[in-house]
Amino acid sequence: MTEPEPTSERIREAEVWASIRTERAALAADLEKLADDRWTTPSLCRGLTVREVLAHLTAGASLNTVRWLAGVLRCRFDFDRQVALRPAEQLGADAAETLERFRRVVPSTTKPPLPAIAMLGETLVHGEDIRRPLGIRHAYPTDVVTRVAEYYRGSDMVVVAKKRVEGLRLTAVDGPFTTGSGPAVSGPTLALVMAMTGRATYCDDLEGDGVELLRGRCGTA
Repeated sequence: MTEPEPTSERIREAEVWASIRTERAALAADLEKLADDRWTTPSLCRGLTVREVLAHLTAGASLNTVRWLAGVLRCRFDFDRQVALRPAEQLGADAAETLERFRRVVPSTTKPPLPAIAMLGETLVHGEDIRRPLGIRHAYPTDVVTRVAEYYRGSDMVVVAKKRVEGLRLTAVDGPFTTGSGPAVSGPTLALVMAMTGRATYCDDLEGDGVELLRGRCGTA
């Protein structure tokens, strides 16, 4: 019996997972020789160090729907508490163990009840939450960042993004992404994605009449 042809949706999802694995591996490599004292650097996520954000990524890649639901019930539907508890489970004894645990989930396709593209967005955005404060630069493929931007422009599922850019015209200067109408905001696709998800510092990389409005809608995420 011949195998059924893969659908375009399955092909797209496979491509997303391939990008997730690539970006996880790149982040692990960037942090491999990080000095011990730098693991306590505040990330762009309010109240979390770069080490804790990495543990958050590990937790997300270790949490299937059943475990997610069990945690929600245990936290009595307090989703913020659920999110806060999971990284603590993945920190380990020291930074080296935190990084090793993250390395183990690089190929993982385990996820909470979210689409794969949301996991790619989490990987990219939290990767920058870690890299930017550490002064680490990473070159993302244009198609990958564009795919994430396309997702966030129409979603408030994981983080408020769609509402944040409402009434603004966003245009990437390094790729095909564009969305909305109103006061203009232009710049690198990565900066648009990070500002869309509430990282005000990336507004410094943007131009246009709508930048200050977008900055005002941002906060520490």
